[in-house]
Amino acid sequence: MKAIVWTKYGPPDVLQNREVPKPSPKENEVLIKVHTATVTAGDCELRRFDIPLGMWLFVRIMMGIRKPRIKILGQELAGEIVSAGKKVTKFKKGDPVFAATEMRLGAYAEYACLPGNRAMAIKPSNMTYEEAATIPTGGLNALHFLRKGAIRSGQRILILGAGGSIGTYAVQIAKSYGAHVTCVDSRNKLDMLLTIGSDQVIDYTKEDFTKNGEIYDLIIDVVGKSSFSRNVRSLSKNGHYILGNPKLKWKIKGAWISLTTRKKIISALASYRHEDLIILKELIEAGKIKSVIDRKYPLEKTAEAHSYVETGQKIGNVIISIGSKN
Repeated sequence: MKAIVWTKYGPPDVLQNREVPKPSPKENEVLIKVHTATVTAGDCELRRFDIPLGMWLFVRIMMGIRKPRIKILGQELAGEIVSAGKKVTKFKKGDPVFAATEMRLGAYAEYACLPGNRAMAIKPSNMTYEEAATIPTGGLNALHFLRKGAIRSGQRILILGAGGSIGTYAVQIAKSYGAHVTCVDSRNKLDMLLTIGSDQVIDYTKEDFTKNGEIYDLIIDVVGKSSFSRNVRSLSKNGHYILGNPKLKWKIKGAWISLTTRKKIISALASYRHEDLIILKELIEAGKIKSVIDRKYPLEKTAEAHSYVETGQKIGNVIISIGSKN
């Protein structure tokens, strides 16, 4: 089968289009014909190994000290099950599914094997494979961050870096709860953010939201590039600040603030669960959230897709078309 193989850490050109053996599912796994994968900022960080200091050693040991142990990147996919092991009970041959590959990775290929009990679900009936592939990473992290922030109706929420895969789902999920959402990102993403439901948008290149006097019940910082201390000052007395991409020093400061004030600074990683994908699927089929797709690339141009994502200009999601279905 065709796959994009990754044999060393580095720039996008370390991704090579190769022929590799087709995987065979174990008794507890399904074999998926992949129609669509995505390129996330996380894929790019893994490729060049740009990992926050607090997680660097753990991830390096897991991924490979000198070179990647896992040869095919890709954290999420959508496709069709072509066979299922005898211990798989939730899925069968022919099921259209979307899934998070988690740290097995492997989505940049014509076929992938995944355990049948992982974060995988039947594709929403009102989505294409291209749209469904964008759900797991962005949707599950967005749902996790909002839960950690004790999301509720009437809450004032600020999302930093709202125009990417996590942010676009966070906006829509928050609106489904009845929250008031303000989004911060670059100018080219603001119209899209208003279209998907944002109540207010701020161009970070023109305005510093920490100086406008507004106070928020929940701040979700997806990118981790703004001022930690000023962000904390923009929280309400009982507010939550969710660090989606935390620096080690922010974790330390956050732990102290959480101990000494009523504000909560949280940096817990998302758990990828089948049950949460079902929640997202139901929201999608109810018409409450949708995917945002910026660009599409064929499998052989995955390196080019990585280069584009690293510009920071990505609006929503970038997808890799692998199979013939859309």
